[in-house]
Formats: sequence, C-alpha cells, structure tokens
Amino acid sequence: MKKRVIITAAIVVLIAAAVTGGLFWYRKTHAETREEVLMEYMQNIEKGKYKEMYERLDEQSRSYRSEEEFIQRNQKIYEGIEAKDIEITILSDEKDKALRYETSMETVAGKLTFQNQALFTKKDGKYYLQWDDGTIFPNMLKSDKVKVTAEAAHRGSIYDREGSLLAGDGQVSSVGLVPEKMSEDPTADLERLAELLEVSVESIQKKLDAGWVKEGSFVPVKSMKKVSPLMSQEEAAQSPEVALQNQLLEITGVMISDTEDRVYPLGEKASLLVGYIQSISAEELEERSGQGYTAQSKLGKSGLESLYEERLHGTDGCKIWIQNEAGDEKEVLAYQEVKDGENIVTTIDSNLQSMIYDSYSEDQATSVGINPYTGEVLALVSAPGYDNNDFILGMSEQKWNEINEDERQPMYNRFRGTWVPGSSLKPIIGAIGLSTGTLGADEDLGPSVSSWKKDDSWGNYEITTLHTYDGSSNLENALVYSDNIYFAKAALKIGKDTLAEQLERLGFGKDIPFDIVMKKSQYVNEGSSLEDEIVLADSGYGQGQMLVNPLHMAGMYTAFVNGGNMIRPRLESTKGQQGEIWVEGAFTTDAAETVLQDLTQVIENPEGTGYGARIEGVPLAGKTGTAEIKASKEDTSGTELGWFNVFTTDNSTEDPVLLVSMVEDVKDRGGSGYVVDKTRQILEQWFQK
Repeated sequence: MKKRVIITAAIVVLIAAAVTGGLFWYRKTHAETREEVLMEYMQNIEKGKYKEMYERLDEQSRSYRSEEEFIQRNQKIYEGIEAKDIEITILSDEKDKALRYETSMETVAGKLTFQNQALFTKKDGKYYLQWDDGTIFPNMLKSDKVKVTAEAAHRGSIYDREGSLLAGDGQVSSVGLVPEKMSEDPTADLERLAELLEVSVESIQKKLDAGWVKEGSFVPVKSMKKVSPLMSQEEAAQSPEVALQNQLLEITGVMISDTEDRVYPLGEKASLLVGYIQSISAEELEERSGQGYTAQSKLGKSGLESLYEERLHGTDGCKIWIQNEAGDEKEVLAYQEVKDGENIVTTIDSNLQSMIYDSYSEDQATSVGINPYTGEVLALVSAPGYDNNDFILGMSEQKWNEINEDERQPMYNRFRGTWVPGSSLKPIIGAIGLSTGTLGADEDLGPSVSSWKKDDSWGNYEITTLHTYDGSSNLENALVYSDNIYFAKAALKIGKDTLAEQLERLGFGKDIPFDIVMKKSQYVNEGSSLEDEIVLADSGYGQGQMLVNPLHMAGMYTAFVNGGNMIRPRLESTKGQQGEIWVEGAFTTDAAETVLQDLTQVIENPEGTGYGARIEGVPLAGKTGTAEIKASKEDTSGTELGWFNVFTTDNSTEDPVLLVSMVEDVKDRGGSGYVVDKTRQILEQWFQK
C-alpha cells in the first residue's frame, strides 16, 4: 500500500513537471507515431500552416516539389474548395506497411469523403511523410488540377394573388461600350457617361481594361430600367428613362442591349412590402455556412425578399473535380445538385396596392387592405416609398444619400409601426362596453356639449369634441358625430380593469399572428396603467397613451362582419382556404351587429363623418379618426393624424374589402376628411374593375 502511494506521488511530480516545462520533456522522451505525424499534418491544413506541413515531408518528397510550389499547390486546392472540419479516421496500423486512413471534410460542394494511404520514412527516430499529389486526393497526378464549378440556383419569384410579378426575372437595359467604336480620345465621353450613369470614370476604365475584353466585345457598364416599347409618344416625351437613354446614345461607342435581371414591377408602390436583394456580405456568408450560399450569392435584405429568403434562394449547385493534363474531367470528387428556389404566391392585389399608393404618394401615409371574411391581406402600403429596382441596377452614393436624408423617410415602413388611433378606435370601445354589459346601446350619457370634465379633480383639463348634436347621446349618435365626450364617459363606465382586460384579449401588447413582424399595439406606456382617470377617459376616444398598428386595427374591425370573431390576417395565397379565427368571441354577436349598424350610419347618414365615402349601390360601413400628436396636454402646435377605416358589409359583394388608412400631418388639410376623399376615389376604382 505504501509503494502504491509513493508511485502515485511520483506521478504527481511528473505531471507538475509537464505543466511547467512539460512540452520539451515530452518531445525528448516520447517517440512520435506515424498516426500522430499524419494527424498533425492534416490539422495544419485547416490552420493554413502549409510551411509546417512541408517540414514533415521526407527528403525525396521535398525534391519532388519545392517549398514554394508545395505551399502554392496545397493552398490553392484546399482554400479553393473551402475545406474545413477535416476529420481523419485510421483504418489500419500495420507496422512497416502503408497507414490506411479515411478523410472527411466539409467543402463548398458539401461533404467530401475518401480513403487514402500514407507511407513514411524514418530518420533519427522520427517519421517523415512520403508525399506526392496523390496525398491530396487519391489518383491525382502532378499535372492534374482541381476545379470547382458552381451553378447558381435560380431564385424563386414572388407573385400577387392573380399571378402578376412582384419580384422575379425580367428584362432590363444594359448600357455598355464597344471599345473599337469609341472616340480616339474618349476622355470627355467617359466623363459624360460617368455623369449620366452616376458612376466613376475609374470604374468604367477598369471594366474596359478587363482581361476578357477583345475586339468586338460589348463591355457592360451599368443596367437601367428597360423602356417599354408600348409607350405612347406623349408618354415617351415625359419619361425620364427615355430622356436618359437618348442622352446615352449620343455618346460615341455607347450601346444599349437587353439583359435579364431581378426586377420589381411595382417599384416604389410596393418597395416597403417587397424589399430588395443585394450581394451577400462576408459576415452573412459565415452566418449561413452550410446553407448553400457562396461569395457570389444574393441575399434578401428587407421585405418579402428577406422574409422568404430560405425558400426563395434555393441551393447553389457545385462540383469539385479533377482535370487531367488534356483538360478533360478525370474524376468528380464531390457534387452538390442545384436546387432552384421556390415561387411564392401572396394574397396581395397589385391593382389595389397601386391604387392606394398613387393616391397617397405625396403624403406620409400607410394603408392596409384586407378581405374581412377570409383575412387575405390585399395591400400593405407605406408612402412615400423608394424604387427598390435601384438596389439591383446599382445605386449611386448620391442617390443613397438623397433617400436617407429625405425628411419624409421613404425607407421607414409605416405599416409595421404603431400610431395614435384617435376616433378610429371608438367602435372598439363601444363594442367592448356592449359585450361586457357596462354600456347600453340606447343609454344616454348626457347632453351633447363641446367641452366636459368629470369634476374639479381634473383641474383645468377638459375633453372637447368638434360636433354637437340634438337628441340622445347614445352609441349610434356618438359614432355618427364622433363624440369624444361620449366615449370618454364610456371608458370611465367600462372601468380601468375591464378595459385593460378586454384590450389585451383583442391583442394589445401581443404579437400579431402574421408573417411580417409588426410592432405591438399598446393601451398604456410601458410601466404605466389606466389608474389615472384622465388617461382612462382619453383612451376611450383613442388618445391617452393608445398606439395601434394598422393591420391590428383591420383585424379588430373584421369582428363586425364575422359575428364578433376577429379573423387572422394572412399573406400567402392558398386556394379555397377559409378565414381562420384570430380571437373567438372578441365581441358578442349582438354587440358586433349593433356597432356594424351604427358604422353603416357613419357612411349613410348625411351628418356622418364618413358620408363623403358613400357610393351608391355599395353597402359600406366605417369610422373616421383625427388623432392629436402633442408634446403635452398644453401643447397647441402639435400635428394631427387622419384615419379612415371603411369596409363592405355584404359578404356577397364580389370583391369585399376593408381599408384602414392613416395619413400624417392632416392639420389644416381637412383632418380625417382628407383621408375620406382619397379613400372614396380608391373604392370607386376598386369596384369599377
């Protein structure tokens, strides 16, 4: 027993020695095995230590290739195929015979596995590898080359509900130069071309100097939108693309030809929805390692292009093969089959998307169009937009700066944000009151007055309303005349706890179940509550701390035509799919029906705030809203948001639609009436189609 302890103690001492100076001791006393030499050699491949690899070769192998040739050969092959995660499995260990092993590695063409053997020379007690080109890959000769052939996957297209293209292959115009047709001194011409295309002279010259350029070559410089051959003379005279093309063709040596690229037919009308693709960055390529991307891949950077990236991109094909001295394919080492991307069909209606954008292109606005019965999202508009084709054709720094410095924020996606809803929220408050029994439809909440406060505890703060009216202050009149005071009283009657509970049931503070991530709606700021009576009262008419996402607003309004059930919005088109319930029993059936009838009067009654949207023969219901944006209760210089939510009420209507529209800064522009007028024009076009 004592002897074992002594031995153990001795081992501890030896371990301590190994920690302090152990590597030197180990090297001096431990004879390397062939397996260890092979493992070390292979590990150095991934580390890029080609010099250290060369040092493990025997003398005959070094005479076969110089150090420089060896390093260049190995580096070009291993880095060219993007070898990594190299694993070695020893298959046999028979003394004085070849060491058989299996190599497995990840490459640009997927996993590459092969068996090989290694021979060693022993000198001064150390093993050295007998190397030739067959060590890299079996059967490979000195004159052979390793080739990588890539085949890019075809990116899937994005379509609207009718099969119209939202993103996909299309024709563009390629502007280029034919060198032998250029002027003898092209300096001035190149400067003019650079100016028109918003590129540098240096970038053009670099293209002209490329090694592939020969006599008769067409050297592409930049792509631009293709001019439609169906354009009328009047349209052509007003087209900036036609004007630019004519200026370009005046330059000696310039030629314009058709080529194919990804195009976005709706351009700025759907740019915040569809998004764009760009070349993948080094960081993104690393993040997506093993997912079929290469340094030449394009990646969806925003919108639907980003949302559906994995399905649209597909998998690039790749082949790693050995080419013999004659230039023929000798052996395929690894092969990854190309898999084209998937086509996506959405519920979007390009016509409605365009109609809405054209109406609000000069505004800062957002609009959501949805089929209230099926939940199919027909339009998601944010204005102003940007031309996403510019990201494909090549955006100049000047253009990029113009977009980013535009105070209207064309790259800000308004339909994903939340906004003060104002009176557009009143139907929701009314339906909550009716559903919870805290409010009666015919209950009179007091005479119609222009200003009101609960009692002196509110100090100088009063709630005001724009329209007063004769008769009962009931729910119908309050909605028709958009009575702020009625809904402030209604919120107080409902009570803070009940209102908070019901709003949360309707999705406030929760994620919207939709493909595109939307900002959550809120009824109070984070860390706040409805304890403050004034905040509670203001919430009743969509002010206070209320912020609502437009798509969420549309979802809540679907309950009025679906017996009180909120319908879940959806973006992908599936034939025959019925509406899916988002919130069952959001309101009682009676409450939903009552509010629906009242909202019909908002449109049909000449006194209704939405009467301007009335269309003969089309049953509509809706609600306006003007929301004040103020820094404080005392602020008199704030702006106003204008809302109008309108929907068809007959489920037999051929093209049922629910539109939720919000326009910024409508103060002194007619308030919500400005949105009503715009919406009527959109609806007239929609039903005339």
